[in-house]
Amino acid sequence: MPEPQPENVPGEGHQLPEPSGIFVERPESVTATKGKDVTFVVKVDSSSLTRKPTLKWLKGKWLDLASKAGKHVQFKEVYDKNTKIYTYEMSIIKVVDGDAGSYRCEVTTKDKCDTCAFEVSVQAVQEEQQDNIFESFKRSGDGGEDAGDLDFSGLLKKREKKKKVVEEVDVDVWDILKAAKPCDYEKIAFEYGITDLRGMLKMLKKMKKVEPKTSDAFLKKLEPAYSVDKGKKIHLTVELADPNAPIKWLKNGQEIKPSAKYMFESVGNKRTLTINKFNLSDDAAYECVVGEEKCFTEVFIKEPPVTITKMLEDVQSVVGEKVEFEVEVSEEGASVKWMKDGVELNKETAGSKYRFKKDGTRHILIINEATKEDIGMYHAFTNGGESKAELQVEDKELEILQSMADLTVKAAEQAMFKCEVSDEKVTGKWFKDGVEVQPGDRIKITHIGRTHKLMIDDVTPSDAGDYSFVPDGYAISLSAKLNFLEIKIEYVPKEDPPKIHLDTSSIGNTNTITVVAGNKLCLDVEITGEPAPTVCWMKGDKVVSEAEGRVRVESTNTSSSLVIEEAVKDDEGSYTIIVTNSVGEDKVELMVKIVDVPNPPENVICTSVGEDSGTITWDPPAFDGGVPIKGYLIERKKVSAARWTKLNFDVHESTTYEAKRMIEGVLYEMRVFSVNGIGISQPSATSKPFMPIAPTSQPTRLKVDDVTDTTCALQWHPPEKIGAGGMDGYIIEYCKEGSDQWVQVNKEPMEMNQYRVKDLPVGEKMLFRVVAVNIAGRSPPATLSQAVTIRDVVENPKIHMPRHLRTKLIKLVGEKVNLVIPFQGKPRPVVTWSKDGVLLEDNTVGTRTSDVDTILFIRSAERAHSGKYTLSVQIENMSASADVHIQVVEKPGPPVAVHVAEVWGFNAVLEWKPPKDDGNCEIIGYTIQKADMKTKDWFTVLEHNRRPSCTVPDLVMGNEYLFRVFSENICGLSVEPGISTNTAIVNKEGLSRNRPPFKETDVNHSPKFTAPLMDRCVVAGYAAAISCSVRGNPKPKIIWMKNNMVIGEDPKFLMQNNQGVLTLNIRRPSTFDGGKYSCRAINDLGEDKVECKLEVRVVQEKGVEAKK
Repeated sequence: MPEPQPENVPGEGHQLPEPSGIFVERPESVTATKGKDVTFVVKVDSSSLTRKPTLKWLKGKWLDLASKAGKHVQFKEVYDKNTKIYTYEMSIIKVVDGDAGSYRCEVTTKDKCDTCAFEVSVQAVQEEQQDNIFESFKRSGDGGEDAGDLDFSGLLKKREKKKKVVEEVDVDVWDILKAAKPCDYEKIAFEYGITDLRGMLKMLKKMKKVEPKTSDAFLKKLEPAYSVDKGKKIHLTVELADPNAPIKWLKNGQEIKPSAKYMFESVGNKRTLTINKFNLSDDAAYECVVGEEKCFTEVFIKEPPVTITKMLEDVQSVVGEKVEFEVEVSEEGASVKWMKDGVELNKETAGSKYRFKKDGTRHILIINEATKEDIGMYHAFTNGGESKAELQVEDKELEILQSMADLTVKAAEQAMFKCEVSDEKVTGKWFKDGVEVQPGDRIKITHIGRTHKLMIDDVTPSDAGDYSFVPDGYAISLSAKLNFLEIKIEYVPKEDPPKIHLDTSSIGNTNTITVVAGNKLCLDVEITGEPAPTVCWMKGDKVVSEAEGRVRVESTNTSSSLVIEEAVKDDEGSYTIIVTNSVGEDKVELMVKIVDVPNPPENVICTSVGEDSGTITWDPPAFDGGVPIKGYLIERKKVSAARWTKLNFDVHESTTYEAKRMIEGVLYEMRVFSVNGIGISQPSATSKPFMPIAPTSQPTRLKVDDVTDTTCALQWHPPEKIGAGGMDGYIIEYCKEGSDQWVQVNKEPMEMNQYRVKDLPVGEKMLFRVVAVNIAGRSPPATLSQAVTIRDVVENPKIHMPRHLRTKLIKLVGEKVNLVIPFQGKPRPVVTWSKDGVLLEDNTVGTRTSDVDTILFIRSAERAHSGKYTLSVQIENMSASADVHIQVVEKPGPPVAVHVAEVWGFNAVLEWKPPKDDGNCEIIGYTIQKADMKTKDWFTVLEHNRRPSCTVPDLVMGNEYLFRVFSENICGLSVEPGISTNTAIVNKEGLSRNRPPFKETDVNHSPKFTAPLMDRCVVAGYAAAISCSVRGNPKPKIIWMKNNMVIGEDPKFLMQNNQGVLTLNIRRPSTFDGGKYSCRAINDLGEDKVECKLEVRVVQEKGVEAKK
């Protein structure tokens, strides 16, 4: 079945200029076989084009297939230099059903364009039985004959699926709604996809109350309501009593104009409105208007049922965790109803317990903190499906992260029991030998996060026993035993010199400790000596304090620790630990080195660009973090984008990087990170924006236009490819044949496509070349294939006389004369002008001569300038000449000796002589006028009379006439006429007239309206007026009425009567002012009346219309 042609929608699609016919070959519509390849070919003739044409392949109205280029859609372009024909090919590899449709190719140049359309339809593959069973043993993959695994699917028998024929039943929703109970309306609307419930109830109310009325204009009216599927087409049809009656279609009170969306059809007495591609904005009230009668209907959109594409999944969670149920539906913005155990969940009833989230087609039900009460079955309903899932919530188990340990302590020492559980919120109680422990001065109980502590100061023998911690709400217990150790010490004084025991196995022999900036350094040093030595830490000459601080010393009887919190660069240096007692002293020096991530690189700049690449350089960071730099990471982004893209994942060791695969003509920015053994630095400052651009292609069609003894004129065409960098101009260079020393002619690039190179050596053979220049640099040069010999070429003189100067040139006195006459000849010819055979020396006539033309100009022409002008062009003994005839004219003088020669009957004969001054051109006629001596008013009798005499007819008896004559040439009539020296008298010959007696006319009559009132439709809030006109004598009395009620002195109305023109002005009318207005005119002889209808329309705002 052929695919229907796409409709031409006015205002849609790309409006192209009138096609210019530059296609040599156009693509043809084809029927492709599914799975096969198909190729379309277009050929374009570029011989008449100034630039390379641009061709686009489009599918549908606006889909550019260049964005789909790849394995499936491939493009090819070939240029034939001999025929100057571009061949474009588009291939669709392995056609699928989605490739069917309308296609279009557009070719455009600077001032021309053309387009052609074609269709692609796809047919299924015809199945053929396999004669050779070995062909069924194929292998998967594209590697070749032996690649992949064996695929035996070709041996399987294909079963024809029996298609179930489902008869579509045309269901009338309104019949179902009429028979249903009001409580079921919402359920029916949800089932049949009706979204406007308020409009549905309003329509049902109208359908139940309004009874059909008989109509004079309609034989068949619209149904009260229609429903249509979304995206489908609907026809609204009425039948008229009068097939010729005009009709209007309205939508929500606004008239509908025919378009691709709304189509009008008239067949006999049937009128049909077709609405294509029905959508939600078309859900409205429609009416058909014939004269004063209307019929109404409402059309409701019936959206397709929303199905569930991803079902709910069962969830198993623990108390306190967040639970999410997710479902996906087939339509965005669809309504999904959530229920739990048959009870609907919504925002009003759920409170803060549940949250509902929509993300496109995904609908999510979120339970913030699950409890045992949330266990149950959850349902998600749409008008086209449902899904359910079960939620199981279990108690959260408490984990013991750190158990308690037995303690053995001495008298007066501190005992601390410590344990850690998995939940921070869990509280508990401490027990000793089964008795709860209460906090006091010596006993302290703390709960910080997940850690619980019991601390006993100054332990005594009574504190010994079994201690346990029991978490509240859990049937577990943590126990430990406190043992009291009583030690009897017999003091024997002992002396031992102090000694620092420093473990240097991990730091080498240099006593250097390396710390990463921001980390904590805790250097523990074991100390021995008796009596207990005194410890002093020093950094340089300063003593490190033991007070609380970022850098501090923590000491015990047997050790001393240097603690540096969040190490910084200033902490680096030499540290000395000195221990002393009464026996002696020991000292050790340590070096602390702070390392960090490096500083970012500096001075990131773009040094060069290409068509799709850019090269950047940078300086190494000023600070390497104390560790050698391993390399750099580079990122780039478009100036208009916000996301950075990494260019390398392995560190780049050099400080120069070339970024590729960029888009020409787009601004980019780049930044660099330094990398050392510690980590990655902050990003460097962003480079200045740069644009990948490439030089243009070489100029085309370079040729020599002219050669003299010292100059050479060159011409060329612009490059075929200019690119995003544009073009700044051209540079012209030359050199002698056999040399490679090119000399640049112009310092700055020039924009013109032609140039004359001057001051060249006579007789030398020169080579010329032209390069195009833009921001990216110089293009490849366009060079002449052969050298040019610099010498004068002798060319015979020749004058090219313009066509309008080949005949006599006529000008009016005072006009400008400007003659431009081109000529040719080499070397430059000698040009002379002469008038009537005499060399031109008149100061009022100027001449100006160039290499290729000469100009003769007269600022204000006079009659003396008339004559034959001869142009002579001479080169040595060769010459050429041409003549130009100029005639300067003006209006003629008046005729002379005008007189009446004879009067006979009602005619008079005039005679005169031609004017003395004919204006320097031929007299082409005369214009004769007459005047009655009583009125002195002149009337034209004859025009363009060519003879110097005429007969004036139809004179009135008893009158005396005076005559005047104007002469006429190509400039017009003479300024002054020639007036007759005598007059013509037409005598009466005894005629008399009997006048009838005078009868007075009765002018009284009854009123009569000469212009009626007209029906009007006005906009509310704007002043309006209705008018008519009346005649009557005596002057009639005027009465204005509205709906047969006299208006009277209402200030809203202003009544005016101007010479019988009656006007009623209405100030700021409202809908209340609409109705039937009439005007009555009354006098003693009778009365007359006219009527009209006034409709006041309220204009709604755009926002209100959009909501409807």
